[in-house]
Amino acid sequence: MNFVEELRWRGMLHDIMPGTEEELDKKMTSGYIGFDPTADSLHVGHLTQIMTLIHFQRAGHKPFALVGGATGMVGDPSGKSAERNLLSEETLNHNVSCLEAQLKKFLDFDGGANSAEMVNNFDWFKNFNFLDFIRDVGKHITVNYMMAKDSVRKRLEGDTGMSFTEFSYQLVQGYDFYYLWKERNCQVQMGGSDQWGNIVTGTELIRRKGHGSAFAITTQLIKKADGTKFGKTESGAVWLDPAKTSPYKFYQFWLNASDDDAKSWIRIFTLKTQQEIESLEAEHNEAPHLRILQKALAKEITVRTHSEEALETALKTSDFLFGNGSLDFLSGLDHSGVLDVFDGIPQFSIPKADLLAGVSATDLLAEKTSVFPSKGEARKMMQGGGVSINKVKVTDAAEVLTADKLINNRYLVVQKGKKNYFLLIAE
Repeated sequence: MNFVEELRWRGMLHDIMPGTEEELDKKMTSGYIGFDPTADSLHVGHLTQIMTLIHFQRAGHKPFALVGGATGMVGDPSGKSAERNLLSEETLNHNVSCLEAQLKKFLDFDGGANSAEMVNNFDWFKNFNFLDFIRDVGKHITVNYMMAKDSVRKRLEGDTGMSFTEFSYQLVQGYDFYYLWKERNCQVQMGGSDQWGNIVTGTELIRRKGHGSAFAITTQLIKKADGTKFGKTESGAVWLDPAKTSPYKFYQFWLNASDDDAKSWIRIFTLKTQQEIESLEAEHNEAPHLRILQKALAKEITVRTHSEEALETALKTSDFLFGNGSLDFLSGLDHSGVLDVFDGIPQFSIPKADLLAGVSATDLLAEKTSVFPSKGEARKMMQGGGVSINKVKVTDAAEVLTADKLINNRYLVVQKGKKNYFLLIAE
């Protein structure tokens, strides 16, 4: 497998330094991508770089994932209109450990000669004092060179300006590349297209300080076909941590992709071959309403990020909410998992004592809760067959509901009409 060609046909390649492809063709090569620990989880915006490292390793090369414990203290100005809030060392250390655990789910860290490795730039910066840094590193890169970079120029031309802290970021990242080149034989740095300036600062430092050569590759920044930002939903970022974004919501993010987005994303975010993707596209084009591409994309990336079990729960949740699926899958979820499934759906707390004593369906839905505004409306809709509790139709308004109806000894799921759901939680 040719790594650069793989990126090219998948539509991922943006820039490549002359000589890089030839270098990769010669032998197994070490390369790295950096991840800044600005949060305690990666999000789908990081997946392009994760997939880049996966392809790099599958092509027989050795990937390094750098978690920026040091650069995270500075803050990368690339693509930012204002300076980020700096995090405490304690928060950064927590974030670093969380990111390391996530990255280990995607790369093979026990793969022999080209086994992936994790590095933290805090390890080589923690004993590097300021005077030594500006003497040994700063003298090799001119201010003119640094100011010519887009990430710097755009900020200097804007209203917010740029602090010295952010201005120094490209030097710090450049030294990362120099250090890994010198100590770990890393020949290539990869990243998003907004990182090109920072990456070539590293190659320049290697040339001037180390009298050597190194290489650079950047990938396309992912955008949605409608121009809106990739990886954002109405509720915010789509995280890889299931505690921040449930596997069901994660699955739905990919499932809801437009046809145009699905055609590009299935190339970028799956390991399917070109032939497999073209076959899926042909099937999809014959029956777009079946969303064949979206389902294949959502399935593979959900399993890779979470697990087969998480995918199964996501599918059963989708089947329940949008089809005729049963509620049996709820028995395998804890309370937070159930709340994730019903996120955005009206919820009511009800006294468990009422169910232990027995309560009529009408009283429960129109008096104990406000599923219906009145008992008359509740009775009318029940008689018309428009009300279900736990997927069982309630046609008798006087039916008495008891605690044995509770799912997990805690929940009742009410369906009003075809699409209106309510979660009742017995406390």
